[in-house]
Amino acid sequence: MELKNALLKRRSIRKFTDEAVSENDISELLHAAMSGPSACNRTPWEFYVVTNPEVLEKLRKAARYSKITSPLAIVVCGNLSKALPLQLSPFWIQDCSAATENILLRSTDLGLGAVWCGVHPMKTAEKNVREALSLPEKIVPLNIIHIGHPAEEPEARDQFSEKKIHYIK
Repeated sequence: MELKNALLKRRSIRKFTDEAVSENDISELLHAAMSGPSACNRTPWEFYVVTNPEVLEKLRKAARYSKITSPLAIVVCGNLSKALPLQLSPFWIQDCSAATENILLRSTDLGLGAVWCGVHPMKTAEKNVREALSLPEKIVPLNIIHIGHPAEEPEARDQFSEKKIHYIK
């Protein structure tokens, strides 16, 4: 699929079939994630790949908007021990967000569906995900990406708006 098509076709998918996501596709998603940019190449990301039904159920209950039934969830986390020091440490959020977008685009490219469910900075959601995955303190869950074979197919869309562009010449 051409990049422009993937960008326009990528939509938040919240309904999935029961079909499992192949190990090969999971590998492709993780390779795409780690192809993203990272401030000073610190790569502060950690990925928790969840297919266990009991843990998936805990993740569904962990955050306000994560109540989605999928055969796979990838929890994208920031490893604070690998983050930049001092006031630059929040750049882990941008690094992990870039990795997340790569997962979403590669999912579309592979014919899968995915939805990004935010966790950080909601403290209760962070606590719930941390408990569900037994995360150490230095690992902060940024989001849960539910992934699977789509049971819905929203139309591609272009949300371009000239009003949101400000040219400085």
